[in-house]
Amino acid sequence: MKRISPVLLSVLALAGAAAGFLLDHAMTTAGRATFTPSILLSIFLVLLALAVLALAWPIRRSTRSAERPPVNPFRALRIAMLARASSLVGAVITGFGIGLIAYLLSRPITPPIGSIIATTVAALVLTIAAVIAESFCLLPGNGPHDPDGLTGPRLEDDDDDQSRTAADPGH
Repeated sequence: MKRISPVLLSVLALAGAAAGFLLDHAMTTAGRATFTPSILLSIFLVLLALAVLALAWPIRRSTRSAERPPVNPFRALRIAMLARASSLVGAVITGFGIGLIAYLLSRPITPPIGSIIATTVAALVLTIAAVIAESFCLLPGNGPHDPDGLTGPRLEDDDDDQSRTAADPGH
């Protein structure tokens, strides 16, 4: 498994910023109040960041220490996917908050933007925590000498140049 790409996170943040800016513009043009997220959203995002880190920490301890019992690989994969999804959501919400702030700061009268800033910062915290949690779920042997992230033994049938065994006469 490869780490999540910073380029993908940046593209999602830019898309979220455009969506936030356009949503506020459309709501203002329609004569409605601008969108303001609840402060509970920022609390939820920080709690999610803590939960993702707390779930990934035992896997990090297990992969970095020889005395620990081995961790279930399916559990590690599930937590890595949770971390990846959390980083994607965090990037989109961070961009969305930046778009809302950019639109509101372009207006002649600036409304209170405290909850928008809190949500944006909490989403950024979620993104960073999720990227860290995803790195906790990777094996420590991955590095530049192993670009595919494959550290396990190769299967016998992985190479095309190897001759087939007598049990496989057909191909």
